[in-house]
Amino acid sequence: MRLSEFDYQLPAELIAHRPLPERDASRMMVLNRSTRNFEDRAFRELPQILQAGDLLIFNNTRVFRARLLGTRLGTRAQPIGKNNPKTREFLRGQVELLLTRREDGEVWQGLVHPGRKVREGEILLFGEGALQAEVLDRGEYGLRRVRLTARQGTVEEAIENFGHVPLPPYLHRADDPADREAYQTVYAKVTGAVAAPTAGLHFSTRVLEALRARGVETVEITLHVGPGTFRPVRVERVEEHRMDAEWYEIPLQAALAIQRARDEGRRVIAVGTTCVRTLEHVARINAGQIVSSSGETDLFITPGFQFKAVQALLTNFHLPRSTLLMLVCAFASRELILRAYQHAIAERYRFYSYGDCMLIL
Repeated sequence: MRLSEFDYQLPAELIAHRPLPERDASRMMVLNRSTRNFEDRAFRELPQILQAGDLLIFNNTRVFRARLLGTRLGTRAQPIGKNNPKTREFLRGQVELLLTRREDGEVWQGLVHPGRKVREGEILLFGEGALQAEVLDRGEYGLRRVRLTARQGTVEEAIENFGHVPLPPYLHRADDPADREAYQTVYAKVTGAVAAPTAGLHFSTRVLEALRARGVETVEITLHVGPGTFRPVRVERVEEHRMDAEWYEIPLQAALAIQRARDEGRRVIAVGTTCVRTLEHVARINAGQIVSSSGETDLFITPGFQFKAVQALLTNFHLPRSTLLMLVCAFASRELILRAYQHAIAERYRFYSYGDCMLIL
């Protein structure tokens, strides 16, 4: 398959740059894979559309304030008298560090910008030095390993105090206080993501209560969404693309509930592509069964993939040429998804992270 097969033209004004005042007020396209038809509905109608006994799977990862804005601190030797070298510090310009994952202790991986200028051994300052990052080594595409230290309190507290919400890069705006709640699901619990599982952003407390009253069962799993969700596919043959590994966990009670629903012939509905990748990864390595486990997955789902765990999917509208769009095309066929996207454009749906959603049955 060629990358160009997953392209479409989207008017810029349809990109949702900010959330709706009420998160459950979004529109929802309902797409039926059997009839190959779709209809325009409201997300608040979800409890009436689903059936008693359906099982919804949520990703309860929590986005942390992973985007740090600060200054590079370099060092240079400043000789003062014979045999009396002394080092003085000087500032070297603005820098951005996006923390992507914790390795061990206070050693983290992160992406820096500008990537070419930040060298090993440099110190990066955030919050006027309240949080510091020592660059340990460098990798491709701006990746660095850093050691974080906080002047007072813990590193986690310093990140929370001085970090920014890591909004998707295509929004082209700084975060504001409203994003701290809006770019987080109402059921977020396990801290570790640098991007929200955006299909879950539509759910409000009242919708969750209505689903339970309807007899829809819900369980939570975890996949810490990494920056790879926004990483562009740089190869023309999509099969050559490699996904970044992301950490996941399926607790025992969730695994038992999912496997019980499957055994009883009830629908397993993934809320978001992150849940799809987690469940399909676990089913793939366990002879089609869902078992309690944790680890990393770099599963890349493209058309032709044989789904073993998921029967329905709630998802947002995704970027052209993205791995997320490829997954959705694999689930419902490329022709049907691109036709549905053209309908969404004609009907002025809102696209991407803060946009509307699609329920694929």
